[in-house]
Amino acid sequence: MGYRIWGFRIWKTTAAVVAAMYLAQALGLDSPHSAGLLAMLGIDVTKKKGIRTSFQRIAASVLGLLIAFALFWACGFQYWTVGLFVLLFMPLLVKWQLKEGAVTGSVTMFHVFAAGKLEAGLLLNEIALLVVGLGTATLINIVYMPKEDERLMRYKQRLEHDFSRIFNEIAMHLRDNEHIWNGQELLDAEDALNGALAAADRARANSLRGGDEGWTAYFYMRKQQLDSIDRMVRLVARVYRTLPPGELLASIFDNLSEDVKADYYTGRSEQGLHELEEQFRSMDLPSTREEFEVRAALLQLVLELKSYLAVAKREKKRIAAAKAHS
Repeated sequence: MGYRIWGFRIWKTTAAVVAAMYLAQALGLDSPHSAGLLAMLGIDVTKKKGIRTSFQRIAASVLGLLIAFALFWACGFQYWTVGLFVLLFMPLLVKWQLKEGAVTGSVTMFHVFAAGKLEAGLLLNEIALLVVGLGTATLINIVYMPKEDERLMRYKQRLEHDFSRIFNEIAMHLRDNEHIWNGQELLDAEDALNGALAAADRARANSLRGGDEGWTAYFYMRKQQLDSIDRMVRLVARVYRTLPPGELLASIFDNLSEDVKADYYTGRSEQGLHELEEQFRSMDLPSTREEFEVRAALLQLVLELKSYLAVAKREKKRIAAAKAHS
């Protein structure tokens, strides 16, 4: 199988490194290559995380510079002074939740150590390199982040297809108990759902506006429904005889195989379940143990299907309302 050597993040990192070095050089900063190193460290997988970690790195690095200046002034430029810096610096990062800045803070300290002098110009140069390097990375993170919408839409369509196939298979078994299904669509749906939830989390983390919860809400609805479908499949396996209620239930699953692709709640499957429950109430008691077991499984299947539809009704109406107000 082939794979891409240069992914999107590599291109972003390259652009950030080069832009940061050119900008640092244009501003007349010493060691412009250090801005490139900081930019490389600043590229992240999502916008929100990139902004958060950039602020942490800048804060940690400024703190590191102040500690380094104080220690080198008091103790001189000795190797053991660097060890003392680590002993003081690292616990403070943990205490103030600035651990993301451990590397950048250490880099700025070693710049001061290598310079072997303490000057205000050196301090300002290091702070400027931090702002240029990490600022460039943050800006590129915000501007150039891959869109997840197309991928999420593909996951949505894939899940709807898998759900539809599962409902068709259930309907066929209820009509013909000899029908054999290998359950592959269940595995496919679970795989698609895991990928969809991860993509939805990335999309939310890449939104700076906040409130972009639509995809996450949709796929969590599907997760609840997939759990319900798994229970339904187990109940269907206990239906080893064809009964009139099973025929009607099969028709409901046929409708559901189409309704699952609709963006709105149709309500026709819910109506079919009401009719089926009425039929159960009007039926005579089972005459054999076999009929009792099958009817019990069918009734449990009805109850599970009601639970599935309740989730669909609640979430689809909520999602539709959110779209109407967006």
